[in-house]
Amino acid sequence: MSGQRKNPQARDRTIGAQLKAVRLEQTPLNLEAAARAIGWSTATLSRTENGKRHITSEDVAMVLAVYGVPMTQRGELIESARAGVQAGWWSRPLPGVFPDVGTLASYEASARAITNWSLNFIPGLLQTERYATDLMIEDGVDPRDAEMRWLARLRRQAVLPTVDYVAFLHEAALYMPFGGVDALREQLGHLVQASTRGHAVRIVRGRVPHRLLLHPWLLMHFPDAPPVLNVELHGSSVYLHDDEVDSYENMRSALDRLALSTAESRSMIEQLRERV
Repeated sequence: MSGQRKNPQARDRTIGAQLKAVRLEQTPLNLEAAARAIGWSTATLSRTENGKRHITSEDVAMVLAVYGVPMTQRGELIESARAGVQAGWWSRPLPGVFPDVGTLASYEASARAITNWSLNFIPGLLQTERYATDLMIEDGVDPRDAEMRWLARLRRQAVLPTVDYVAFLHEAALYMPFGGVDALREQLGHLVQASTRGHAVRIVRGRVPHRLLLHPWLLMHFPDAPPVLNVELHGSSVYLHDDEVDSYENMRSALDRLALSTAESRSMIEQLRERV
């Protein structure tokens, strides 16, 4: 076991799923018996298999040895775990930027599809600099920290060309003038450009079901692991996994039914931008 643990990242979901498959398919061990054999608690092994705990290549080697996995297969899985630790920008924390931002960025970089739902502001992956930094400063963030957090947000936005991205925005979000009228006009223009580049921006108008009013969220789907949902809090965030995500999948389907089409939404945003 290694010393200080990093926050779990997207690759841990894949590795954990692989270890669980090996245990179920190649050993007679249930979760409790496997944990005892490894020398871990049942909770630790459960969290590892479900990607809720960072796992090192050394951990993988130890678990596979306990499971009696043949050397060739063991080497392939260990190498896969090693290769999964990609040196993204999030591995080098930026001053003034919360560690949770790096965790979120690692998930986003591994995702095949991302869905945002936002009620009262434009989500971070679609924000412009003036809009984003003024939003942060209004929240009490030091301007120097706001600059670094914007840099992290801009780096997160680099994933957009590589994923199937949909942003569902309540129309109220289009009227919040963070940074002033000029910044809002620029932000609305950026939304129009995003929708013409293949990123779906869809507006939800009027009344929505209560469950959609509770908080904004970001839902991520992956090629080789179950989906993960992120809920941003003030100064931190919460990740939901497995059955916890099911109700949000249902909410996404509801949004798909409620929202204007991409073309209708783009037209609405363009008209609003002309009136601002």
